[in-house]
Amino acid sequence: MRGLKLHVLVGFIGFLHAISMAAADGPTNSVGGLSISSPTQLQDWQKHLTLGPGDVLQVSMYGEGSSTRPGLVIGPDGRLNYLQARDVMASGLTVEELRAQLETVLLRFYRPPVRVMVVPQAYKSKKYYLLGSVVQNGVFSLDQPVTIVEAIAKAQGFVANAQRRSGMLLVDLSHSFLARKAADGSFQNVNIDFEALFLNGDLRQNQGLAPDDYLYFPPLDIKEIYVLGDVRAPGVLPYDKSLTAIGAIASKGGFGEKAYKSKVLVIRGSLQHPQAMDFNAAAVLDGKTLDFKLEPGDIIYVSRRPWAYAEELLEAGITEFMRAAIVSYTGQHVGPFIKEPIIK
Repeated sequence: MRGLKLHVLVGFIGFLHAISMAAADGPTNSVGGLSISSPTQLQDWQKHLTLGPGDVLQVSMYGEGSSTRPGLVIGPDGRLNYLQARDVMASGLTVEELRAQLETVLLRFYRPPVRVMVVPQAYKSKKYYLLGSVVQNGVFSLDQPVTIVEAIAKAQGFVANAQRRSGMLLVDLSHSFLARKAADGSFQNVNIDFEALFLNGDLRQNQGLAPDDYLYFPPLDIKEIYVLGDVRAPGVLPYDKSLTAIGAIASKGGFGEKAYKSKVLVIRGSLQHPQAMDFNAAAVLDGKTLDFKLEPGDIIYVSRRPWAYAEELLEAGITEFMRAAIVSYTGQHVGPFIKEPIIK
């Protein structure tokens, strides 16, 4: 079944290529389409677009011919220097708010009226991360509204096995995810059905990206197990058909001191439609029951507190999986432009 689905993907990759070629022609559709084409589709951060470190501006004062300064870059500390206005905090302000702030400062040095013009030349402060089984991994500038489909087109599409006639794409859509930064700085899973999007063409799943988003498409040919939660060395293990849950936990240093061993969660299958199971690790260790047999892609999550229903831990387990997957992949496959993944 997976092979059949991946053959369907081959046709869709041509679809992505057509999108990338047509990008210069502007938006191609409205809500539920390929790109964001209406102001009503803009997210809150786009409706109130703020400046940040790395953004490039041209600033001038009306009536002052020698005042024009193109190519002014907002520094890493978020501050901007323009004429006598030194160390003005620009990060977090809109263009209009920065203009008003500069006018307030410059009124100390010039006769009124002081009218400042701020023209953005390049937005470089907003970024998203695209990792995994795409042709071009890395950090991409979010200088205009970008959807998931457009992001993959910009990365030159999914990786395919050119040696095979089928052109099979080497991407595991069932474990792909979009992680988004919340207001408190934590990252949460955005509910996207990637299989529905890329296998069935369901463009309702084609959401716009936000600053600091992580899009991750795991390689299909890498079989791994994730051991997470209260274990001594949480992380990724290569899958072996003889591997059991207790064996996987032991390979990661064993349980932590506060681990709840009576019910350990195992998440299997698609992240969008996960199958949640549990086993009694304490009983296995006591020889009272058999160990839990693992399958490729299983996520083992050990809680520190007692729990009754798997739904209580699913979100925490998936969030830990996202963090572990990104840290593992960037550490092994991505260059120095991501020195420290922002999911911690």
